[in-house]
Amino acid sequence: MAQQIKSPNVEKNKFKNPYFSVLGVLVIVILFTILWRPLNLDRTVYVPLNPQAETTVTDNPHSSVVVGDGKIEMVDSKASKQLTESSDIPEDEIAKDELDDIIDDKDNTVQYTIARGDTLHDILLRYNVNKNDVYQLTTKFKQLANLRIGQQISWTTDDDHNLQSFSWTISSNNIRIYEKSGDKFVESSETADGVPQDIVIKGEIKSNFVADARKSGLTSSEIGIITRALQWRLDFRRLQIGDKFLVLLSREMHGKRMSNSQLLGVRIKNGSKDYYAILADDGKYYDINGGSLAQSFVRYPLSKRARVSSAFNPRRLHPITGQVTPHNGVDFAVSRGTPVLSVGNGEVVIAKYSGSAGNYIAIRHGRQYMTTYMHLDKILVKSGQQVKQGDKIALSGNTGRSTGPHLHFELHINNKPVNPLTASLPISEGLTGKSKNAFIAKVKNIKPQLSL
Repeated sequence: MAQQIKSPNVEKNKFKNPYFSVLGVLVIVILFTILWRPLNLDRTVYVPLNPQAETTVTDNPHSSVVVGDGKIEMVDSKASKQLTESSDIPEDEIAKDELDDIIDDKDNTVQYTIARGDTLHDILLRYNVNKNDVYQLTTKFKQLANLRIGQQISWTTDDDHNLQSFSWTISSNNIRIYEKSGDKFVESSETADGVPQDIVIKGEIKSNFVADARKSGLTSSEIGIITRALQWRLDFRRLQIGDKFLVLLSREMHGKRMSNSQLLGVRIKNGSKDYYAILADDGKYYDINGGSLAQSFVRYPLSKRARVSSAFNPRRLHPITGQVTPHNGVDFAVSRGTPVLSVGNGEVVIAKYSGSAGNYIAIRHGRQYMTTYMHLDKILVKSGQQVKQGDKIALSGNTGRSTGPHLHFELHINNKPVNPLTASLPISEGLTGKSKNAFIAKVKNIKPQLSL
């Protein structure tokens, strides 16, 4: 039998074939990945798809792709390299009512009673007073760091929130006044004894609380103090015709000018229920049993801490325009579908898709506080719904104009955005021990003066 002799070239090709096969498979996988990538993710702003919604696509490569109530916006590829932060401007503004006008102090004059933990810097910024004026006042006059619990201060601003005058009532015969002259503040004092008067003002609801309180003789500042003291217990918009209110005030007069006004106690009768707010020695208001009228907030709208991807920055330079565009909240880097929680009890005032904010929720907490939650994947509440602290209100997402999944969270105090991670928040603590005993003794004196 003849022996079969194999060619050397055949032997060499036998070993080469497996390597060519592996290389070919790798090339095919790479090409498949590139060719089948349906969309350049660097040029899109993502809006989650509703499988039941219709999708509309146009021929314009820069137009939006409409998906149900949302859309995918095409972004210029050059600009997208600079786009590192979200745009958080809802189309829908939160409607105001007559109580917001009081809190905004449209008469531009505010009276305030110093409470525990207050500093003049924080108080004035809370009321949106011009930061430069606040800095100048507190830096030049160091004695203003010595404010004491229970003392009265008042100030007047112009329509642009520039501070015009500031008054500090140290005692009944010692009032410091700081008035703006040019671009500086000048200090003066009044030493004439004021004449304190305790008065009771009674009123009945015939139209709404603000209008009827003004007709009864209360100033805008006094009405604002009442609404803030009871903001967590009573919705003033739901007072009914025939409801009554009684207010005990201590007003101090220097001639015809009222230099000081202090709310000592208030009683509001809503149907068959009474609401009380009585001033304690610590400068705060409590119910007749010494219980707190405040509501605590949690600091984070998530069940667990998350990385802050973009901090609160009112002087942020916009990454595209280069102009100052405030970032009025905090961005938390969380994956799509993370539960979003309400930080406090309140009423949902907006729950809808709203411009570049995407799916958007706004919750009013009492009269002074508002929180907003943006770029949500799914909204789980409705406008007008009452929510409690810790309730799941949404799932985080990437809707609107956004470059990645995250939650944009804002806190507004007196309609002014503040840093939610550092802002001073109310603490729900009642009186105890000697403080409570002293308060109960005071209630025994005040309550009879608030009888109907």
